[in-house]
This record gives sequence, structure tokens and C-alpha cells, in this order.
Amino acid sequence: MNNKNESRSLPLFGIPRLFPFLKKYRAKIAFMILLGFLSSLIDTIYPLFNRYAIDHFVAEKTLDGIGVMVAVYLVILLLQVVINYRSMLDSGKVEMSMNRDLRNAAFSKIQMLSFSYFNQNSVGYIHARIMSDTGKIGEAVSWRMMDCVWNGAYILFAVFVMLAVDRVLAGWMLLLMAAAGVMIWFFQKALVVQNRQIREWNAKISADFNEGVTGARTIKLLGIEKRMDREFEEDTGNMRRTSVRAGRTSAQMISAVTLMSSIALAVVLWQGQILTREGLIRIGTLSVFMSYALGMIEPLQTIISNISAFIAIQVNIERFTRLLNEPAQVQDTPEVIRLYGDSFSPARENWEDIRGDVEFRDVTFRYPDGEENVLEHFDLKVPAGSNIAIVGETGAGKTTLVNLVCRFYEPTSGQVLIDGKDVRERSLLWLHSHLGYVLQSPHLFSGTVRENLQYGRPDATDEEIREALRIVHAQAAAERLGGLDGKIGEGGGSLSTGEKQLLSFARAILADPRLLILDEATSSVDTVTERAIQEAIKTVTMGRTSFVIAHRLSTIRDADLILVVEDGRIIEQGTHRELMDKRGAYYDYQRTR
Repeated sequence: MNNKNESRSLPLFGIPRLFPFLKKYRAKIAFMILLGFLSSLIDTIYPLFNRYAIDHFVAEKTLDGIGVMVAVYLVILLLQVVINYRSMLDSGKVEMSMNRDLRNAAFSKIQMLSFSYFNQNSVGYIHARIMSDTGKIGEAVSWRMMDCVWNGAYILFAVFVMLAVDRVLAGWMLLLMAAAGVMIWFFQKALVVQNRQIREWNAKISADFNEGVTGARTIKLLGIEKRMDREFEEDTGNMRRTSVRAGRTSAQMISAVTLMSSIALAVVLWQGQILTREGLIRIGTLSVFMSYALGMIEPLQTIISNISAFIAIQVNIERFTRLLNEPAQVQDTPEVIRLYGDSFSPARENWEDIRGDVEFRDVTFRYPDGEENVLEHFDLKVPAGSNIAIVGETGAGKTTLVNLVCRFYEPTSGQVLIDGKDVRERSLLWLHSHLGYVLQSPHLFSGTVRENLQYGRPDATDEEIREALRIVHAQAAAERLGGLDGKIGEGGGSLSTGEKQLLSFARAILADPRLLILDEATSSVDTVTERAIQEAIKTVTMGRTSFVIAHRLSTIRDADLILVVEDGRIIEQGTHRELMDKRGAYYDYQRTR
């Protein structure tokens, strides 16, 4: 998992970083704020109705004007219902719209990032940026913001009314509010720390659970069930203890807030009865202060709680914006984009045809997170239509060669040329649109067989799809799922690795690529299927430039050129017969495999 330090000191809780996303909702947010002020003003007015009723109807023992007061009260009540409904509706829309925009932006960014980013960041880390962080940000700029507006406005209006009605009682209330605010802030700081620890332990438990499920076979083979169970119990125990501490702190805060409300009410009653007895205020005025004494502590607590949440959310904002600002290690230059377009807006009318000549010219390469060169001063010329096989030990640089051809990475120095032109002078999408790639561990998407194969060519007909399946002998795998409309499921979990490879192979063939990459594509199929695929390879590689990374050397006997790679260098090259006659490294591989 990514261990980069998370910033905790963003200005204004990091909100300025969200301005590009907030801009389109500024009118709606301003309207929401206005509605929040109006709702708070109405809430502040209610105690004044009680004051009037007590001082006029109760004290003077008359019902004159009660109809008008009730009518006005009902109109204001109806107005507040409408305001609250619209305010909640708009808050929900802003939250969902922000979540959508943030997630779309993050997902689009991920499509543009290079392989090196995914090597350095786990799936869980990236998933949390897209789902968890964006959810918290959307909630913050809608509901939490409205909470702060409503409660802050209520306190301001209430203080204004209290000062206008009686400054002595207002002074006591402000003093108690300040004391309550300090106390709540103290508890809230502790809760922020404890809740952060709870989230960390929850993430650890989720990781443990995931390992326990996905690694069940390995756990049983190693006989470490007791150890895994003990570690899981330790983590759940730590989360329980942290949660209990947070619950205790929360209970203490609630009790303290309740106590402060009671003290505020007691002070109002104590001072109020003195002022009432001396004729300085009326009973109705005292009831106003009693209402505010009971009603102002909770809004203060909500504001402080939301401020603490905003402080915590700045970490989510920082992580999200870091993802958006992450530079792609491999990207097209502005000049290339102007001519060829980008991955989302391609200018296909400017794309040149591709023959398939490939050349490595003095290429040195080191992975972005590596310390040693994988290739050094590497040269190779591959004529169009050649079938090139690459063999070598693990880590020798076999996959690196094809990754550079595909421009998943760029050379540290030197050039990779296609049809005599540096690949950096054409667009990534142009290159990838002419590539077919079959991985050792292929990925299938959720959806039907048809949908998965059409990712390679969206306009392919059912007849063309069936022909691609027939060529690689994948009809049986497709029929077992229910034909072209059969559901594959997430990651192709219902298929064997060999069946997934066959369908992935059919997808690559359907795209009719000029460059074909087979990365140990037959390593997980049985001997009968392997022979069938060998025949298919002969058919589909005819007239195409193909690179075959081979684990089973029997699959490359008919290659036009076999490269034996060791420590990033080609130590032998030639046809199968030529290399066998040399009795060198390739000969030794054949004897030991």
C-alpha cells in the first residue's frame, strides 16, 4: 500500500483545491446557503411566538388576536417545511453530483496513468481514493456545510435576539456558550484521533479478511491457520478497545453537553426570576431565554463536530487531488496530441497506417522504482511480419522488451521505432489500436462473452466473434457459459486460467492487430489445447509482426527469430535449428525443460 505522507495542514481545509468542481454548482450552493439562513431565522423566531403568547394571552387573560397569531404561525411553519424540503433536496443533489464528478475525474485520470503508478500503489489504495475519499468530500461540501450554515446562523440570530431583549441574561448565555465550546472542542479533538485509529484498524481487519479468503489454499498448505486466526483476533481486539475508548469519550461529551445545557437553564432561571421579581423583564422574555438555553448548546456541538470533520477531510482532499495531479510517466506531447488527438478525443483521420517494422536503437531501460538497468545499450531490428520468440530466465528482460514495444514504459535512453519513426512521435492510442496482447494471466471484464470480445473491436459481428472463437478453439469455453450471451462474471472467476487465456486470445485476434504480443499465452493450457493454439498462432501471425514470450519452448520452434535474453542482453539469436546446432544457452534450455 502507498505510504506517502498525508498532508494535514491545507489552507481552509483544502477547499480551494475543489474550486474547479464547485464552480458549476456555485449558484445552487449560494441558494442552499440562503435557504439555510432563512430556516435558521424562522427557528429563532419561534420562541418569540411563545413570548407573545405568554405575555399577551396568558398574562392578560385574553384571546384577542389569537387567530391572527395562529395564522401567522402556520404560514411561517409551512414556509419552513418548504424551505427545509428544498434545502435537503438541493443538498442531496449537490452531494451526488459532486460524487459523480469527482469519481469520473479520478477514473478518467486512472485511464491515463502509466503502468509504473499501478506498480507502486495497491488496488485498495486506488479504490479508496475513488470511492471513500470522494464520498467524504461530497458529504462535506453539501450536508456538513449546510449543518454549519444552519447552526451558525441560528446561534448568530439567537445572540442578536437575546442582546436586543436583555443584555444581562445575554451576557450570562454568551459566557456559558464560550465555556461549552471549549469543553466540546476538547472532547472533539480526542474523538478525531480515536476515530482515525478505528478506521486504521478497520482497514487492517479488512486486509486480514481478504488475505484469509484469497489465500485460503496457501494458508491450509502451510498449516498456519492458528497463526492467521491469532493475528485476526489481535486486530479485532485492538479495534474493540479503540472503539470502546471512543464510545467512552463520546458518552462523556454528551453527558458534559447535557450538564452545560442544564447549567445554562439553571442560570437563566436564577437570573430570570431575579429580573422578573424586580419587574425588569416579563415572564415571556424569560421563556425566550429558556428556549435558547436549551437550544443553543446542540448547534454549537454540531458546528465543532463539523469543523473537526473538515479538519479530518482535508486528508481525503489531499489524497484525491494528489491522484488528479499525478503525472503520467508515459504521455503524449502537446504536439502529438494536436496532430493525433488523445485517448478520449482521437483524430483518427490523421493516423497513418502501420506496417509493423520494429527497431530498438541503443535502448537502456530501468523501471521507475528500480535501481538497476534491465536493458543496456540494446539494439534489435524486426522486419514487418516477423515472428520473434523471446526466451530467458525470470528477470532476464523478456517482458521488458514487449512493454517497450507497447509503450507501457519509455526507454531511459535510446529509441524504440515503429516503421522507422520514434513511438513518442505518434499517439499512444494510435499504437495501442494496432496491438493485440495476450497475457499469461489475462483479465476478463464483467459482462457477456460477446461484450468481452468486442472490447477488441466494438463493431464486430456475431459471425466474426464466432470465427475468432473457432480459430483458437474457445467455442467450448463460450458454450459452457451459455454462448455469446453467457455471463463471464467478475474477473472471469467461473473460468479456468486456460479458458480465460483462450477467450483473451480470441479477443486479440478479433481486433486484427498489426502487432501481436503473446506473453506466455499457452502456459496454462493442456497439451491438446496447446497444439491447437500453435496452429492458430501460425494462422494469426501470418503477415503480422509478433513477439512471443515463451515458457514452453515447444511453442516457438517455427519462429522466424529466437532471442535468448540474459541480464538485459541478447546472448544468442537465430532459428530453432541454428541455436540447437550452436549447443549454447538455448540448447541447455531445451534439455532442462
